[in-house]
Amino acid sequence: MPIVKVFSTPSCPYCVTLKEFLKEHNVVFEDIDVSQDNKAADEMVEKSGQMGVPVVDIDGQIVVGFDRGKIIKLLNIKE
Repeated sequence: MPIVKVFSTPSCPYCVTLKEFLKEHNVVFEDIDVSQDNKAADEMVEKSGQMGVPVVDIDGQIVVGFDRGKIIKLLNIKE
């Protein structure tokens, strides 16, 4: 099972959609609210070079935004 971290904020509609997608596919993930955790926000920017959310870390592979195709490929999800 890959280690999945989702860097998000509560007000981001793409973050909500991403997390719903992961739940629908039974992907266990850590939800990190960067609006409340400055250290996590710094980690997200360091990993992605981006300040926008969502950012997904899948076993060290960074996906910026809800890139459905890339996430499906990295998690080997069958649709």
